[in-house]
Amino acid sequence: MKKICSLILFFVYVSVSSQVAAPAWIKNVGAKTFPSSKRFFLANDFGAASDTAIVSTKAIQSAIDKCASIGGGVVRFSPGVYVTGSLFIKPNVELRIDDKVLILGSQNFDDYPEIQTRIAGIETSWPAALINFMNVKNAALTGKGIINARGKFCWDKYWNMRKDYDKKGLRWVVDYDAKRVRTVLVQNSEQITIKDLTFKNAGFWTIQLLYSSYLTVNGVVIKNNEDGSGPSTDGIDVDSSTWTLIENCDIDCNDDNFCLKAGRDWDGLRVNKPTEYVVIRKCIARRGAGLVTFGSETSGSIRHIYCTDLSAKHTDNGLRIKSATTRGGTVEDVYFVNSVLDSVRNAYQFNLNWYPAYSYSELPKGYNIDSVPQHWRALVQKVTPPEKGIPYAKNFYINNVKITNAQKAFEVSGLENSQIENFNFTNSSVTAAILGEMVFTKNWVYKNFTTSISQKPEEKKKAEGIEVQERLKQ
Repeated sequence: MKKICSLILFFVYVSVSSQVAAPAWIKNVGAKTFPSSKRFFLANDFGAASDTAIVSTKAIQSAIDKCASIGGGVVRFSPGVYVTGSLFIKPNVELRIDDKVLILGSQNFDDYPEIQTRIAGIETSWPAALINFMNVKNAALTGKGIINARGKFCWDKYWNMRKDYDKKGLRWVVDYDAKRVRTVLVQNSEQITIKDLTFKNAGFWTIQLLYSSYLTVNGVVIKNNEDGSGPSTDGIDVDSSTWTLIENCDIDCNDDNFCLKAGRDWDGLRVNKPTEYVVIRKCIARRGAGLVTFGSETSGSIRHIYCTDLSAKHTDNGLRIKSATTRGGTVEDVYFVNSVLDSVRNAYQFNLNWYPAYSYSELPKGYNIDSVPQHWRALVQKVTPPEKGIPYAKNFYINNVKITNAQKAFEVSGLENSQIENFNFTNSSVTAAILGEMVFTKNWVYKNFTTSISQKPEEKKKAEGIEVQERLKQ
């Protein structure tokens, strides 16, 4: 099937009552333990100062370490404003940022020591996040307060580098060389809870859940557009992690809102860790690139995902898949149900050959492969045989999803050797200006699914021209 226009009558006239049952595994997601000790440790007693001219990293870390050394408890702050660099939460510790407490991220890169981690699908050395859970069990970050990462110092660095890198044909690596600071990192950990906090102005991704399991992110608010539009300020990234629950969250960011990832290209295929058994429910996406996005790092595969009771308002894309022919992996067994989206650009955007200028790494002439950084070598390492790099997307179940005021209903591009397969739409609808297009799809089924298209042919041509110009600006 090459074009969506042949499906219009099928959408409108097929009407069969059908429900999609929730999978049994969803009851097993999320953190099952929480730090139980109620011993309190006041960071101020260890030297933390409510003073924007003082960096209190060492004092706050001392409180965390002391708390962990006697079996755990709660680390708190007196009301005030505190500046800090990287903090590392320890086992059995709850770091609580109460109402009337504001944490400000240091704007000095030296306050974020480099660690071994994974960024955008590649394992590399990178600055630690503002708040880190590294190799810990049973820990939490909670409270009604605010953590403002003040990420503009990272955004400015990126845009300045980007001008130079684009001229040199290095668009594909500038994101990795800029080394922007994440706000929260959970890595190689389990039984972790992040609850109730408001996060602002991430320097890079806001919350990354990496190589971890039994995680809960509940009631988090993310506001990354207050001080300008910071690039790559994802909301929540579930990255090769499992048994994860995300609920009651509200995200306004400048990239993917809720995103599932599993490694990139040769390096991601080497690691080969899936993201699986994830529930996202009762959440809202405002500005951002995608309500729920799969990829573009798909190498370890993404599967067994249940998304329900979600809403989107002015988000670029509703349900989104992005991958590339060097990624590999399979995105499958995905449920997207009981949700309402309004004023999105694309209701459904699925692309297995996404953003070639970024997705495909090629070392320009004049560079010696033996003298470039290790992460450059990882990015240009060829996937062999090439067939391992072909991504797949199949078995999606979309039920009771209402989308209104979209610019485009479908923007779907599979591959000739990897058709996007077995997508099932039931009891759902889309109203949009443009119906869109579908290429290389197979076995799509529609039951009680309707579309309503408002734009005249001449308006469609003009809108498509504007969209092409917008893409060229990326």
